[in-house]
Amino acid sequence: MSVYDTLKSLNIELPPVAVPAAAYVPFVQTGNLVFLSGHIAKKDGKVWAGQLGKDISTTEGQQAARAVAIDLMGTLHAAVGDLNKVKRIVKVMSLVNSTGDFTEQHLVTNGCSELLGQVFGPQAGAHARSAFGVAQIPLGACVEIELIAEIA
Repeated sequence: MSVYDTLKSLNIELPPVAVPAAAYVPFVQTGNLVFLSGHIAKKDGKVWAGQLGKDISTTEGQQAARAVAIDLMGTLHAAVGDLNKVKRIVKVMSLVNSTGDFTEQHLVTNGCSELLGQVFGPQAGAHARSAFGVAQIPLGACVEIELIAEIA
């Protein structure tokens, strides 16, 4: 099954690449690696703002991280032209806007990681990962995630 068939079965439509909000580009390819800039969580087209441990639950955070994964795949599609060329998701780095006592950043980030595994499969979708709790993310977003992928 192609990546696009999987996306369709999950009722996922890839968004266009978002216009960068500052002095950076959405992606850079060097050799067969594609580096995607951090994508912030959005809900209904607007910044998904809030702080885990304060006004956003772990479950909501997982949904936000899943939404970020969809945006990342949209950018990756724009970068490589065909998601079936993705040989492997190499690395995911997640920043979770959280209170000092919130300790479930890894569970929030699973919202992204699990979707990537579903879409790209257990081999290509398995990736190295970091999940950090941070005091703030641009525009007050609850989650920001960047990704590195290897292209065949």
